[in-house]
Amino acid sequence: MTGACVRSYAHNGPVDVRASTSAHRKGSHVSDRHEQWGHSHEVRRHEHGHGHGHGHPGSRHPLRHRISHLLTPHSHETADKIDAALESSARGMRALWVSLAVLGATALAQGVVVVASGSVALLGDTVHNTADALTAVPLGIAFVLGRRAATRRFTYGYGRAEDLAGIAIVLTIAASAAFAGWAAVERLLAPRPVAHLPAVAAAALIGFAGNEWVARHRIRVGRSIGSAALIADGLHARTDGFTSLAVLLGAGGSTLGWEQADPVVGLAITAAIVLVLRDAAREVFRRVLDAVDPVLVDRAEQALAAVPGVRAVGELRLRWIGHRLRAEVAVVVDGEATVRQAHAVAVDAEHALLHAVPRLTAALVHADPEPAPGEPDPHRRLAHHAPA
Repeated sequence: MTGACVRSYAHNGPVDVRASTSAHRKGSHVSDRHEQWGHSHEVRRHEHGHGHGHGHPGSRHPLRHRISHLLTPHSHETADKIDAALESSARGMRALWVSLAVLGATALAQGVVVVASGSVALLGDTVHNTADALTAVPLGIAFVLGRRAATRRFTYGYGRAEDLAGIAIVLTIAASAAFAGWAAVERLLAPRPVAHLPAVAAAALIGFAGNEWVARHRIRVGRSIGSAALIADGLHARTDGFTSLAVLLGAGGSTLGWEQADPVVGLAITAAIVLVLRDAAREVFRRVLDAVDPVLVDRAEQALAAVPGVRAVGELRLRWIGHRLRAEVAVVVDGEATVRQAHAVAVDAEHALLHAVPRLTAALVHADPEPAPGEPDPHRRLAHHAPA
């Protein structure tokens, strides 16, 4: 089979990415079950206070865990917001929109008190809650677009709409941080007393209660449908409630006669928003540039190397399209294998990838013949197309 090229096209039809052979559909279902198992494992980690990226023993030191989690920026990356269980569940999507309504109502109630009191600390918490609520809008739009079938113009589908949603989320967070910081600095330069301190304290408690309700609702629904993403979002809402309690501290300081307590707390809230912004911007920037976790590449290479008939693993590429991964890989097979035999190896290689890499839904496998002594490189005729 010298010079032969064999490709495995699971879910890779030129127009409809959902079209595939029955064998490939079976492989996809196996992959979905593997992905759901992976997320269920992540759910258990979150339930025990060991969620991805946190690593704090919440079961033994819940207060320390919450404080540490509060100081750790949490991701607004869209791929972390939607997982298999959430995507396939109407309850899960409904929980996101209910959370939007509750956080929006909370921010509206706080906004009324901001106008009456002039508290910049409460203003910072209000814009933070508003930004968190509004992030559900571009994410929801991207989710709806991402479910549309591929076309002859958008041959990979509309999954990259989630990258645009990520950019919109980053811009929203940046605007909220700039506004909150500007208001706090202005108040520091021109201090004035905060009016209606009891109302400010009540609004702070409303902010905490709203975030806590959203947290409990997301976690409860997330556990019910097995969505680690929704549970993680609930934990983030819970830690956001501590930002609202910081406003309560500012109100207490103002009550004791420290005029700068309110803008100082406002600056602290701004700093918290900036930390979230940094984390979100980094994730979105990486996603736009098709970055993936190197661990996934290692897992893919190891899985391919273990496939019978694969003599070596060549070029391997992974990329995100929405919240799903696609792979392109070249594997070396026996140079004397028939086309059918090489294709079987390619299918086995794809099957191994679907099991090994979470969220992988398609792989394009190119089979290269193992070179024989003195045989010219079959790809030599492509050399003049290589970038300079």
